[in-house]
Amino acid sequence: MSKDFNAICELAQKYFDALYNGDADLFAEIFHPQAGLFCNNNNQFVTMTVADYLGLVRGRTNPVDRNEKRNDEILAVIQDTPTTAILRTREVFLPKLFTDELTLMKFGSDWKIVAKIWDFELIN
Repeated sequence: MSKDFNAICELAQKYFDALYNGDADLFAEIFHPQAGLFCNNNNQFVTMTVADYLGLVRGRTNPVDRNEKRNDEILAVIQDTPTTAILRTREVFLPKLFTDELTLMKFGSDWKIVAKIWDFELIN
């Protein structure tokens, strides 16, 4: 599974690059087209498709645009089967600190994000 572990860590780095740079094309590469994105924001269930998320990314100011220091990390990689894994990450997108739970599936030799569940706290 070390080959898979390395591939999952590479996917995480692409995810961090896409977040920091606002790279919707890179997100489209690492998300499965039918993936779902979910958040509980002040007891309001937020759900998005990948297309919704890519539109959001294309329309926002990103950390690189604001010259913010990059701050991201992998918190955990859990792979209990040959074709499924969970990737937990944390990243700063001021004024928020995000924790993301990414569910991954392996398609052939490629890992894709099939679900993203996130939460955040304000950090000022």
